[in-house]
Amino acid sequence: MPKENPWAILEQTEPARLYARHTIVYLQEQTAVQFYYLVSGSVEIFLAAEDGAQHTLRLVQPGEPFGVASFFDGAPRVSSARTLEKSQIIPVNRRTLLRCFAMQPGLAVELLQSLAGTIRLLSAQVDAMAFLRADERIARLLTRLADETGAVHATQEELANLAGLSRVTVSRALARMEREGLVKRGYGSLVLRRRPPKQGRHA
Repeated sequence: MPKENPWAILEQTEPARLYARHTIVYLQEQTAVQFYYLVSGSVEIFLAAEDGAQHTLRLVQPGEPFGVASFFDGAPRVSSARTLEKSQIIPVNRRTLLRCFAMQPGLAVELLQSLAGTIRLLSAQVDAMAFLRADERIARLLTRLADETGAVHATQEELANLAGLSRVTVSRALARMEREGLVKRGYGSLVLRRRPPKQGRHA
């Protein structure tokens, strides 16, 4: 029996807003007065450099909050968020959050876990960029993104952005992994058939 998502209480207390595809939800350097909960669709969290280059930090799936850290520390946001498809999103301000805590106290623990997950994610990305070869970055990324069935809901371009690699490099890595029986590729789909072997660090 699937675990009930405690964040779903937000759907009972606040109406969702409909965002069109490729709509900016928030931008770097903005002051955060709320965070967000994704009801449906998908959202990309990314960093933008002054020269226009962008790096994807994570892809938000339905049932997940995002933009949480800046909401609590009061500092300007360090990343931006935009929809990748038509999405329903609930903005959450302090008044709404306190009301949800009163109705479901366990949500506070979920919030702490979400913040811890963000820290762990950023740490893993820094580690990967510093120490791992391209194939190892992709293997680790797929393991993190795969759902309980092994399906990975991301395009090769999105995987390339998340891993900090070119799309060509990702395509070649996936082809090698498919020959080794680690993944199965289909049209617009990718399934992790078995977990890649653990790799050591490389200088």
